[in-house]
Amino acid sequence: MGRRRHKRKNSHVVIVTSDAVDERTKQFRIRPWAVRFLVLFVCVLVGAVIGIVFFETDVWKAENQKSALQQERIASLEAENEALASQIEELNASIQILSETVASKAASESSLSEQLGQQYLPTEFPLTGSATMEEGTDGEEGAPICVFTAAEGAMVVATAGGTVSAVNDDAEYGHNVWVDHGNGYITVYRNQGEVKVKQGETVTQGSTLFLVDEENNKLGYQMMRDGAYIDPMEMLAISG
Repeated sequence: MGRRRHKRKNSHVVIVTSDAVDERTKQFRIRPWAVRFLVLFVCVLVGAVIGIVFFETDVWKAENQKSALQQERIASLEAENEALASQIEELNASIQILSETVASKAASESSLSEQLGQQYLPTEFPLTGSATMEEGTDGEEGAPICVFTAAEGAMVVATAGGTVSAVNDDAEYGHNVWVDHGNGYITVYRNQGEVKVKQGETVTQGSTLFLVDEENNKLGYQMMRDGAYIDPMEMLAISG
């Protein structure tokens, strides 16, 4: 009859001792499966720790890269903002220059318009040289009139620019010339001298209308505004 074989049961013994004299030695038996479980647990724990460390490292790198990209984007936007601010300053400077140019041009145009308007406003003296003057009325309507006695060699001139609207014979003065200034004003010049303009002719301020000599040194000067006679002295600028 053969021998029966017995299966050996292995176990690990852990001996715990102390330096104290009266302490007993303690033994702990640990089964092989417990050791294997403990080793496996430790390996899993170490692996998990290593995995967490690598994961955190990757996350940290990714966050750093993201932060770096954000910083680059911010720097790029700041540079674009600075460029836009510079362009805005240049545009504002250009707008300021244009505004000043427009304002200057408008002022020049206004001044020129005013000067042109003055040229068509009958304020100048109707004679060259010196003269004496009397105020009176003329006709049944009693229209105001200024009668000038001119010095020899004087000329009757237009008191403002305009268009000669009529040249007529005058029972009292010989001839009369009507100048429409285009702004509601009409001036009438009455004299016996030689007429130097024709109907429809454009005259400027100071244009000669009559030549005056010893025999025709009287000038009757009248003015109308918006179809009604007014006193010429209201508009006439006399110096001296």
